[in-house]
Amino acid sequence: MWDKIRVIFTVPELRQKILLTLGLLAIYRVGWQITLPIVDPQSMTAFFSKSTGGLGALIDQMSVFSASNLSQATIFGLGIMPYISASIIFQLLGSVYPPLEKLKKEGESGRKKINEYTRYATVVLCIGQSWFYVGFLIQNKLIHEQFLTGSGSLPFSWQLVGVVTMTAGTVFLMWLGEQIDEYGIGNGISLLIMAGIIAQMPSAFYLDVVKPISETGLELGGGGRGAIGVETLLLLAVLFVGVVLGIVLITQGQRRIPTQSAKHVRGRRVYGGTRQYLPLRINQAGVMPIIFASSLLLFPSVIFQYLSRSHPVFWGPIEQAFTRGDSWVYNVLYIILIYFFCYFWTAISFNPKDMSDNLKNYGTFIPGYRPGRRTADYLEKVMVRITYVGAGFLAAVAIIPTIVSTFANIPFGLASFYGGTSLLIAVSVAFDVVQKIDSHLVMRNYKGLLEKG
Repeated sequence: MWDKIRVIFTVPELRQKILLTLGLLAIYRVGWQITLPIVDPQSMTAFFSKSTGGLGALIDQMSVFSASNLSQATIFGLGIMPYISASIIFQLLGSVYPPLEKLKKEGESGRKKINEYTRYATVVLCIGQSWFYVGFLIQNKLIHEQFLTGSGSLPFSWQLVGVVTMTAGTVFLMWLGEQIDEYGIGNGISLLIMAGIIAQMPSAFYLDVVKPISETGLELGGGGRGAIGVETLLLLAVLFVGVVLGIVLITQGQRRIPTQSAKHVRGRRVYGGTRQYLPLRINQAGVMPIIFASSLLLFPSVIFQYLSRSHPVFWGPIEQAFTRGDSWVYNVLYIILIYFFCYFWTAISFNPKDMSDNLKNYGTFIPGYRPGRRTADYLEKVMVRITYVGAGFLAAVAIIPTIVSTFANIPFGLASFYGGTSLLIAVSVAFDVVQKIDSHLVMRNYKGLLEKG
């Protein structure tokens, strides 16, 4: 294995791509720590440390999925969530809005035009979100006193500075992701998200494992309230290995549909007639269903939390039902939403009619099914079946940390980082990077990282 890693850095072009990617990720981590000049970091830390549920959970969830740092209001505070939101909006519109659908079919030129519209939409979303966030900081008195006026308000000029800074930070992150796509290795946006997740793992492990062990010791059964027991560490290790193994298997899992190409004669030679296969991924939707489902369930939690303060008798039980933890209502709704968004996202990204037409145009058919509508119906039926398996896997990955943290008395932050959605994102992105490095090595007649022997 070490020889294969050494070979990676002996290829000049591949070495340059890897070092450039690491350098750009390091720039992202530096900017992730720089707070806005108008913000009081100590007040921010004290405020969000008290927000354990509702708003605090929403901020933590957004930080995981968007490479942001909203709890400290840094220059990269919004992360790349506006860019992801704009991309999702245009992907959805591309399936229902005819002009965008026409652009998608124009090939590379259409894709560039859609990317241009996505960037403009990102700037608009950044301005709106950053303006709302700066107002949130003012309302909760998280601004340095020297920037405030006598009436306790922040001047418009400094509000504009905060909005422009956070907008520029997100645009710069978008540019970093595009530079990694073009000159680095791997998907730039996904790598930024993975870098944010991995950077938070050591602190979660220290606060929830190392620190309790140093204070109370390591004993079987825990050795005291809040302590970490031997069986807890074993459970975390087994959970980590099991989820990583499952992610790799499902990510690589395919349903291979056999295809046959038609024979055609050119001169004295016969071409075609070969048997191939059409690979359909089991987890076609990726991690998007979990992101949608968890984000959608967090908003009712925030709303009911504020309502329960005024009428705790009526709204209190409803808030508890939508609180992540041992609430069976939350878990059941979570699973249902994951299944719904799995089929929804697959229906958007996978078009059986277009695939059937492409097979027909290339003179390829599925044995036993006529080209055209019969082939499209068959592909849709197969995709519905395998999506059910992929959705079940995503639901298991998403719900296991909640169950483990509830019944094993493990902090949810630790369980989510080492056995949940965060691990799913990190492993999937890392596996994609390994595959792209593999393709560079194989192209130069080296053995890939995933090859045996």
